[in-house]
Amino acid sequence: MRDYPTGAVVAGRRRTGDPPTRSDGRPAPAPAPVNVPARRGGAGRRLLLLIFWAGLVLAVLPWWLTTPAGSLSDSGAVALAAGRIVGLVAGYVMLVQIVLMSRLRLLDRLAGEELMTRWHRDIGGALIVAVLAHMALILVGYGALDGVNPLVEARVLATGVPDMLTAFLSAGILTAVGLFSVRAVRHAMPYEMWRWLHMSTYLVLYLSFGHQFSLGQQLFKPGVVRTGWLAAYVGVAVLLAYGRVIAPLVFNLRYALRVADVVAEGPDTISIYLTGRRLDRLKVLGGQWFRFRFLARGLWWQSHPFSVSAAQNGRWLRLTVKVVGAFTRELRELESGARVFAVGPRGSFTAARRTAARSLLIAGGIGITPIRAMLEELPPGATLIYRASTPADVVLQREIDWLARARDVDVWYVIGARTDPGPRQVMSPTGLHQLVPDLERRDVWLCGPPGFVEATQKLVRRSGVPRKKIHLAAFEL
Repeated sequence: MRDYPTGAVVAGRRRTGDPPTRSDGRPAPAPAPVNVPARRGGAGRRLLLLIFWAGLVLAVLPWWLTTPAGSLSDSGAVALAAGRIVGLVAGYVMLVQIVLMSRLRLLDRLAGEELMTRWHRDIGGALIVAVLAHMALILVGYGALDGVNPLVEARVLATGVPDMLTAFLSAGILTAVGLFSVRAVRHAMPYEMWRWLHMSTYLVLYLSFGHQFSLGQQLFKPGVVRTGWLAAYVGVAVLLAYGRVIAPLVFNLRYALRVADVVAEGPDTISIYLTGRRLDRLKVLGGQWFRFRFLARGLWWQSHPFSVSAAQNGRWLRLTVKVVGAFTRELRELESGARVFAVGPRGSFTAARRTAARSLLIAGGIGITPIRAMLEELPPGATLIYRASTPADVVLQREIDWLARARDVDVWYVIGARTDPGPRQVMSPTGLHQLVPDLERRDVWLCGPPGFVEATQKLVRRSGVPRKKIHLAAFEL
């Protein structure tokens, strides 16, 4: 690692052409000889949106067809009607949210992981609002009919009506999940704790099922509507079982991944090499990620998402990890032969999603790992800006320098704090255009800590890059 001064901006492509070696002296992987063909995802996204809106119309249509004209005669009836409509919407959106969490690779291919993550976040917020609005409107409506205030009505319903207590409980769990998903709260929690709390959304589906079919005005009567909703629940359960259980089991029985080696890449960074069966048939692109569960003492009960840090070569997979906590410290002690349970590959942060002939890649810290793998598969002529606070934060530098010459990539190492003159100049619209004059015509790929990605995305948009050309590395829901 070169000793760059604070605030340095260093061009890397012309400095070296020597093939890199790993920290243990073995040769680093060679760049891929062919480029990954581009795939457009617009048609798949439009299809999914059409299905979503058609399903929403079908969910609300039974209320429209079964509600007599003139039945909304007073404020209580209006509140109940509004509550029932919102309840149908909430039930439908809940099913959609579960499908988004099912890890179906078909959805990943149609929409892309970045868009799926955004849909999951937006739909999750809408679901919480819909559930709370449904509960409030129903309490106001029945309270008006019974001549009591909504709080009294809530106690009456919870203690005297079957399935209502579980309905209130499911609303409370869903609200808590929403609060714990706020970025500031989420980052203050251990990752595994947040993940298990987030998974309690499945419990909400179970707890809310009873009151929907025993008390729902449009669902408690036998008929086409009730049968259709029951079929929707069964279908979602099947998709969930396939995506979360069956497909991962098949994948791991087929490839049987094991730890081959753990190599130190720096004082706080390691690379884990995995081998297995039939890896030449494994379809994984640079930039994609897996959820790995290492079946070793102290690690087997946790699974974490990691990107592959080298393109597929048919012999091994590699993930490069920054040691930042107890879990990643334990990964240093992994022994060769340890079994690995993997779920994936996932993600649309790949060369296949490009829309232009050339690319600008901007990485922050350990965010270089998926981008380093993508450099093997993007067309030649890309530009890489690697942002790091200190020289020690630069990872896989020898491989990047070698790939830069092999793939005709301009590499700029931008080292220092955000307030240093060099980084401030580069990370500005003027600085970006000085390094990349044709910036607006390129795809831009961003990966790094959330705050870095968010700030850099705004910078790139201010620099004139259309949103459709900006690609973000998104990890699992």
